[in-house]
Amino acid sequence: MIDHTHDPAAVCWVESAAGHADFPVQNLPLGIFSLAGGSAPRGGTAIGDAVLDLVAIAPLLEADVAAAVKTTAGGTLNALAAAGPDVLRRLRHGLFALLTDPAQRPKVANHLHDAAGCTLHLPFAIGDYTDFYTGIHHAENIGRIFRPDNPLLPNYKYVPIGYHGRASSVRVSGGEVRRPMGQTRPAGHEAPGFGPSRRLDYELEMAIWVGQGNELGQPVPIGEAGAHIAGLSLLNDWSARDVQAWEYQPLGPFLAKNFHTGVSPWVVTLDALAPFRRAQPPRPAGDPAPLPYLYDEADQASGAFDITMEVLLTTRAMREAGLSPHRLSIGSTLAMYWTPAQLVAHHASNGCNLAPGDLLGTGTLSGADPSSFGSLMEITASGTQPIALPTGETRTFLEDGDEVVMTAWAEAEGRVRVGFGSCAGVIAP
Repeated sequence: MIDHTHDPAAVCWVESAAGHADFPVQNLPLGIFSLAGGSAPRGGTAIGDAVLDLVAIAPLLEADVAAAVKTTAGGTLNALAAAGPDVLRRLRHGLFALLTDPAQRPKVANHLHDAAGCTLHLPFAIGDYTDFYTGIHHAENIGRIFRPDNPLLPNYKYVPIGYHGRASSVRVSGGEVRRPMGQTRPAGHEAPGFGPSRRLDYELEMAIWVGQGNELGQPVPIGEAGAHIAGLSLLNDWSARDVQAWEYQPLGPFLAKNFHTGVSPWVVTLDALAPFRRAQPPRPAGDPAPLPYLYDEADQASGAFDITMEVLLTTRAMREAGLSPHRLSIGSTLAMYWTPAQLVAHHASNGCNLAPGDLLGTGTLSGADPSSFGSLMEITASGTQPIALPTGETRTFLEDGDEVVMTAWAEAEGRVRVGFGSCAGVIAP
C-alpha cells in the first residue's frame, strides 16, 4: 500500500536524512545495532547518517507495537517480524510521525546515534537458510559452462529450484572472508587434489527474510505468501567455483557454498518498497505458465520489485593508490523468473514449516546483457576473459586482499529513492 509515508514532500527533522541516497524518512529500514563500550545489541532504524534506538523510543508508540519493538532488546528482529505486517506497518507509521513532527524532536533526538559509531549485527537469528536459483539468465550462463549441451534443465521453468544452505556461516556485511579449502580436479587430471580454492567468486543476490511462519504440514497459499515476508536485504553467496565443479553432481552445492554467506544489515520492509512494485515480467513465448499453486493474479500484477543492484571491486593496490572502486556489473531484480511470494509459497507447499528469521536467497540475479552479469564466473567466461583494472592488474577470480562491495537502491519518477546500504567483504590474505 502506498500511503502518506511515501510522500516525496515529507520533511524529516533529522538533517542528514534529506536527500540521503539510502535512508531518507521514506525508507526506515530495521536492523540490530550496538554502541561502543559493550552495550547490548538491540533494534534500530537507519535515518540519514544516524541510527534511532527503537527500544528507547518504544513508549512513544502504540502499546502493542511498543511491546513488539521491546522484544528487539534481545538482539534480534525475530519476534518483531513474527508480529506480522500490520504491526510492522504501524511501526513504520509511528516512526514516520515522530521523525517528521518537529514537536517530537525533544523526545526522540537523544536516542539518535551517529551511524559511524554503531556496530551493526545480523538482523535475525537465522534458523534455516535456503538459496534459490531465480535468475534465469544466470542459470543459462552457468548451465552453458557446466553442461554445454543442456544448459537449462527442463524442470527449471516449472519448479523454483533451490537448495538448503548453511545458516551458521551467514555473516553480516564487513570483515574478512576466508578462502575455503576443498577438493578440486583440474582439467586433464584423473584424480582430485585438496587445497585452497583458486576460483573464488561472489554471487549478487537479494535476501528475503521470513516474518510470520507457518505450522508444520500447513502450506502457505500463494495469495497469502507476501504477508509472510518481513523485508529484503542484499546477499552475497560467496562461491568456490573449482570446488563446485567437482562436487555438485549429483546432489548440488555443498562445501563450495557453505563456508560464508554475507548479508547487508538493514532490512528494507515491503511497505518501504511499495512504490517500486512492478508486474512480474512476462515469460518468453513458449514457456509454461506457473502451476496453479504458484499462480496468483495480484502477485503477477505487482509481485516483482524494480531494484537496481551494483557490484564494485577494489584490490589492495587500488586502495593504496586511492583509486575509486571498479564497477563489475549493474542490473535489476526484475531478472527474477519467480516472484518472492512464489518462492515462499513453493517452499511451504509440501508443509515445510518456515519460521521468523528464516533466510531465502534469490539466487544470482544476472541480466541478459554482460554488463549486468552477477558473478565473475559469467563476466570472465569461466576465467577465459580477464577483467582489466585501473592499476593494470587483471582478475579472473578473486585474489587475496580484494574487496567486493554490493549496493542496491530503488527509485522511480515522483518517488524518493530508498537504498539498502552495502554488503561488503574482503578476501583474507
